[in-house]
Amino acid sequence: MTPEPFLKLLLLVMSLHLIIDGYNLIRRSPSLSILDRQDLERGREELIRRLALYKQARFLPITVIFDGWNQGSLSVCRTTERGIRVVFSRRGQKADEVIIRTAREMGEKAMVVTSDRQIQLEVQRHHATVIPSEEFELKMEMAAYMNQKGIDSDDFRDQSETRGTHKKGPSRRLPKNVRRAKRRMEKL
Repeated sequence: MTPEPFLKLLLLVMSLHLIIDGYNLIRRSPSLSILDRQDLERGREELIRRLALYKQARFLPITVIFDGWNQGSLSVCRTTERGIRVVFSRRGQKADEVIIRTAREMGEKAMVVTSDRQIQLEVQRHHATVIPSEEFELKMEMAAYMNQKGIDSDDFRDQSETRGTHKKGPSRRLPKNVRRAKRRMEKL
């Protein structure tokens, strides 16, 4: 690996950490929700398998958080499966609390994947970026497809950025927090 791509990779990994609301993503996904209805563990395993493929394509640290509040252990359970950090909240604690606390600790480095509006609002207060579960699932599928076909995502982004129109008139600059969120989304 040449020094320039290595530095790009290092900066990318250091600048963003995906925090996934596990059951929210599973239940919002048409294919994962079918597995979830058949067997809860199969849905979780398939999500972790897909996240591992996504991680291979994007080199981002990923933490997926599941509810353990009904029948979980008395303490937060953390494991690593296929390079994905898996966290189950402790009994009596919802995953929402763990997601919010993790996003608060990471601040701007956190990108939270959830469609839960309450979690979205809370983590945005801590300067984390939010992406809806449905949108992230599309990005996972696109990354898997590009990885399977051998297409480099950086080449794809560079080509799409060169296209465009030259507009006349005053520029309309987006608010700073919107520009920051947009830059983070481009890293996915």
